Amino acid sequence: MKNKQINTARGAALKTLDQVLQKGAYSNLQLNQVLKNSQLSAVDKRLATNLVYGVLQHKLTLEYWLAPFIKGKKTESWVKTLLLMSIYQHQYLDRIPDWAVTNESIELAKTLGNPGTRRFVTGVLHAILRQGLRSASDIQDPIERRSVEFSLPKWLVEELTKQYGQRTADEIFAAINEPARVSLRVNLAKTTISQAINVLKEQGVEIEKSQVARDGLVVKSGDVINTQAFLDGLVTIQDESAMLAVESMQVESSDQVLDACAAPGGKTVQIAAALDVKSGGSVTALDIHPHKIKLIEKNAQRLGVADRVHACQLDARKVDEKFADESFDKILVDAPCSGIGLLRRKPEIRYDKKLSDSLQLHEIQLAILNAVAPKVKKGGIITYSTCTILQQENDGTVQAFLAAHPDFKLLKTQTARALKNARTGATLTILPSDYGSDGFFISSLQRL
Repeated sequence: MKNKQINTARGAALKTLDQVLQKGAYSNLQLNQVLKNSQLSAVDKRLATNLVYGVLQHKLTLEYWLAPFIKGKKTESWVKTLLLMSIYQHQYLDRIPDWAVTNESIELAKTLGNPGTRRFVTGVLHAILRQGLRSASDIQDPIERRSVEFSLPKWLVEELTKQYGQRTADEIFAAINEPARVSLRVNLAKTTISQAINVLKEQGVEIEKSQVARDGLVVKSGDVINTQAFLDGLVTIQDESAMLAVESMQVESSDQVLDACAAPGGKTVQIAAALDVKSGGSVTALDIHPHKIKLIEKNAQRLGVADRVHACQLDARKVDEKFADESFDKILVDAPCSGIGLLRRKPEIRYDKKLSDSLQLHEIQLAILNAVAPKVKKGGIITYSTCTILQQENDGTVQAFLAAHPDFKLLKTQTARALKNARTGATLTILPSDYGSDGFFISSLQRL
């Protein structure tokens, strides 16, 4: 691809997608960088964002549709991405007429390639409009059919179907391809929920209270990032499900808390908001990487809770080097995980994960829990949470920990809105299909 600056929404999207699909860049970081360096209008930025996330979300479906039209033809990676982007617009964006999509794509091919590229793209797009696209319902194998239909790797379709049953699995598959909502947590260290709502309304952001998290708000419209309320730390961006881990901890103002896997610090500052320095409350936040420690500190500064946050560069598996046994009233282990609960927000992670990764993570999660277990006081609680919905990393890890630690028992995880309280198990799994928030798992382990 010629390295030309193209100041159109489709050009920005193509550039971003090429970096994500070919070089493994993170979609959100790459897109932010491309948009920051562009002169696009707000409308065009929205279209570019829609194209990037839409193509990533539906990639396997789009590839299935494209395959017969490029079979046996040598196609450069960016040209294939351009074609996938065109099909996405034809199929999923009803506001843009087919001729406009085709013309724009041919124009991009002409600018970024050579005359041969332009002819190739023109031929393929005209053939697609003439012949139409094949249906996934022709696929006999139910696992493969769902893989193509919902654009999920086969192992994940199989695993979620096995763990949750067909009906719930299908609900999950449909939910993770819906657009992600923007949600905020009100920073109670600086303001109240009603004050935050009024300030945001004055600043042009329309919101409603979250049905999931007590301190959560869901954005209906408006640009939060540039509001004074956000800059002043009255609110922070956090998914509703992600707020529940700390909410379930019921932090007391004088608690000594350890956040064992803290970066970028969203849950650290949430814990800190419930603490009172005068009462001796503090939260120690650990992360392996020095740049992430800076991120935690920056977060704490913006939200006005830096006086009760101690960020420390340390692998959570090595807490023994730094802390005496029974140092903490409560410990949060928001463990490294496969992130399968976040597919709505980070669509590309579905393509580079394997089942073996999940099993490997289970071992790391267990090692962290084993390491921090002696550091919680008797009667204290370890909250173990993940942003995945794969049971081997959730209940599987909890059960393996309990089997090795008879001095711990499982308590029923409670949230302020009493979510799923009629469930039979003690742990809490929020599926992406439950409330339109991220998938999340929380458990509460008490030391006897």
